[in-house]
Amino acid sequence: MSSRKRREFLKKVFKGGAGVIFSGFAFPSSTAPIAGFLFSSAAPAVSPTGITSSSAATSSAGTSSAATSSGHPSSGHPSSGHHCSETFRESDKSVIFSGREAMFYRKTGNNEVQCQLCPQGCHIFDGNSGFCRVRKNIGGALYSMVYGRPCTFDVGPIEKAPLYHFIPGHKRLCVATVGCNLRCKYCHNWHISQRGPGEVREFSMSPEQIVQESLQQGVTSVSFTYNEPTVFYEYMYDISRLASSKGLKVHIVSNGYINPEPLRKLLTWLDAVKIDLKAFSEDFYSEISAARLKPVMKTLKVLKEERMFFEIVNLVVPTLNDNPYDIRRMCEWISDNLGDEVPLHFSRFSPTYRLTNLPSTPVRTLEEAVRIAHGSGLKYVYIGNMPGHRHNSTWCPGCGERLIHRTHISVIEISMKNGSCMKCGYRIEGIWD
Repeated sequence: MSSRKRREFLKKVFKGGAGVIFSGFAFPSSTAPIAGFLFSSAAPAVSPTGITSSSAATSSAGTSSAATSSGHPSSGHPSSGHHCSETFRESDKSVIFSGREAMFYRKTGNNEVQCQLCPQGCHIFDGNSGFCRVRKNIGGALYSMVYGRPCTFDVGPIEKAPLYHFIPGHKRLCVATVGCNLRCKYCHNWHISQRGPGEVREFSMSPEQIVQESLQQGVTSVSFTYNEPTVFYEYMYDISRLASSKGLKVHIVSNGYINPEPLRKLLTWLDAVKIDLKAFSEDFYSEISAARLKPVMKTLKVLKEERMFFEIVNLVVPTLNDNPYDIRRMCEWISDNLGDEVPLHFSRFSPTYRLTNLPSTPVRTLEEAVRIAHGSGLKYVYIGNMPGHRHNSTWCPGCGERLIHRTHISVIEISMKNGSCMKCGYRIEGIWD
């Protein structure tokens, strides 16, 4: 669908009330229980500067604003500590939006700052934003331009994360903003991850409102997902503290591209983490994601050190990261450094975004990856995006009994008691209640 036709379609959807758009997908209103809350007339419009308008939203939601240098993914890999010099309206410098100052940055003089949240290490000039598009230097101080401005807000199963060993079958409330600190060429959520503030419809939602909505929806956990939650760190941090105090579980779905200090601070309020380990190759990270592998490996080690429960996903992309040798190296590294009980998911790639030239991952490639992982000693290995495959389910390492019967993201049956196999008593790694 062309950009023009897509804009016309989205206008019709919102004007006609045909449904609600979440992360680029349309759902009938009857299937979106919180749609009325999100799209009520009380939801304010957000300008490209991140400033809330007091009038009702009138822009064509879900469409991109006029093209700017920040509105399109970069094809190159920025060096660590690169300078950011994107152009914004002059008026941006004179107005502080209704957000909050960023955490983890330092002032370097001449109204320049360096963000220290993630390994990109952006040096940001006054009036410009970092690589993630959402952290902006305003008058020599760094601000989050998406604090309290989610663009996606829905309820779904925890298995979609996927987190298979984290209270199976429970519902989570998902929160996302625009922006990302990577540029993955196969991102399924590029509609929001590769956009900046004001380029898609956003909503005014305080941390208190997010938590209150979670309680009203009756969910078990709050999930930060769809785009990279690191880029809305302050918003995520405040929600996490409040959610934990109200008895909600909290977890993130992350690319792992975060510095150790902010990660350790955040882990205080988290119950589980899912990390996308995109490949076991620096070349892949550099050419496909505009990032580096080593910081992600460091993140995984920090999670282990802090005794945080986590699972790992590896999306297997044909010709790019499906080399059996690299998969074996990855699995052996996981087993040796993180332990043999870390759940590992091999997910099937589907052509999307900038990699539509590649085919979907062959089933045999995924099954070979599972064999390699088992051969490396890993006990819990799954195949994702393949509904009905036997490796959607959890099997007991002790006796081979099926403990959790799944079909894709649906839990059919659980045959465990207090986190152990009911047949042989083997204790299964995870959080079960």
